[in-house]
Amino acid sequence: MIDDLYSSDVLRLAADIPHIGRLETPDASVRRVSRLCGSELELDLVLKDDVVTDHAIRVKACALGQASAAVLSANLRGARLTEIEQARDDLRAMLKSDGPVPEGRFAELAALEGARDYPARHQSVMLAFEAAVEAVTTATETTTRLTG
Repeated sequence: MIDDLYSSDVLRLAADIPHIGRLETPDASVRRVSRLCGSELELDLVLKDDVVTDHAIRVKACALGQASAAVLSANLRGARLTEIEQARDDLRAMLKSDGPVPEGRFAELAALEGARDYPARHQSVMLAFEAAVEAVTTATETTTRLTG
């Protein structure tokens, strides 16, 4: 059963997180820490017309948290808030209520299906998507405030 949790797909994703670093002038920066396991994630992003156009990510997490962050980071550019929220909600449903695997832009989250049986790992898996929703929401509110 532990092989399902740390499958070759999870380990491949965890080993190759794209867009690591910081942005000089992000529209939003978010830092999230899992109280349960101590995983940490920081996300900077830039929005244009409600679409993520640039981002950078920094992750200190287990392989599951890193794999989730890798899927997010590989597919975040070009995404809208609704897509990110849908992926977050689908991921949560997959983990907590035996929902189907996420589809579309973030379909590689299917590699994390084995985490379903390990509730103590759910928070780490969710961290990247929670941070992304918060960052896009913050950037949208800031842009609206400045232009509105």
